[in-house]
Amino acid sequence: MSENDIISGIAALTICEALLLALNDARVLPESEIIGVLKDAAATHDNAVGTSVELEKHKAVSALIHGIIMGGNSVRRT
Repeated sequence: MSENDIISGIAALTICEALLLALNDARVLPESEIIGVLKDAAATHDNAVGTSVELEKHKAVSALIHGIIMGGNSVRRT
């Protein structure tokens, strides 16, 4: 993976987290729905198929999403 791909991925993640925060702050989506979106995204990677190398990447993505859920990065918890 090139450095540009890594930077693009970090930017995309940052934008998505900002959007989730904005949706929650504007009361468009409640915290439970945002957590649901994140869990659905993680499940996509948990249920992925592919080579062992591909599965390791999916496992890492799922772990990152679960870390976001646990850390509350995308929801301003009270």
